[in-house]
Amino acid sequence: MEKIKHVFFDLDHTLWDFDKNSKLTFEQIFREQNVSLSIDDFLGVYRPINFKYWELYREDRIEKVALRYHRLKETFTNLNYSASDDLINLISEAYIRYLPNFNYLLSDTIEILEYLGEKYHLHIITNGFKEVQNLKLEKSGINKYFRQVITSECIGVKKPNPKIFEYALGKAGANAEESVMIGDSYEADVIGAIKVGMFAIYFSQDNKKGNGISNVNSLAQLKQYL
Repeated sequence: MEKIKHVFFDLDHTLWDFDKNSKLTFEQIFREQNVSLSIDDFLGVYRPINFKYWELYREDRIEKVALRYHRLKETFTNLNYSASDDLINLISEAYIRYLPNFNYLLSDTIEILEYLGEKYHLHIITNGFKEVQNLKLEKSGINKYFRQVITSECIGVKKPNPKIFEYALGKAGANAEESVMIGDSYEADVIGAIKVGMFAIYFSQDNKKGNGISNVNSLAQLKQYL
């Protein structure tokens, strides 16, 4: 990767500790709305359902509003918890509103951004909702490290669609062969970037491996490659 000049990061599950911040958000909402469920029981059912609906959203098979409603509706149904549509919509709206108030970052985030920021131009490419992602960057204090922040909503396509990577490269004034994408989704981040000629590094805290590419299970390990 000697030619690299631009480093593109995913945000959720890569720099921003989505699981921890999401749990804290639901804990606050459940207290306020007197939802009598164990947060761990709820999240154990919610997380795979949320993942499923994000895949549908990424494939343009479901709209944002439907994603926010149905992931909660299906979770409460599977837990046999009676939740009215009014309550589900209230939780859905509160979740988006409260989520950026919790801003734990993954281990070594600041250290690696300081390190890479001295050598490369740093950018973000995210499928997350624009009104939330920008707040996450701002409130966690890491927005200062990034020259360009590209959200899928801004251009109407989502990773791994080549158009979002091509758009991001154009905004950054970068060539694909001088750029690397780092993210936790093998399909969206890694395969998507490789298809447009970028390098890619697969970040998996669970130590999953991608064939024929660089893999790390901690952000600090990026120093081995960059």
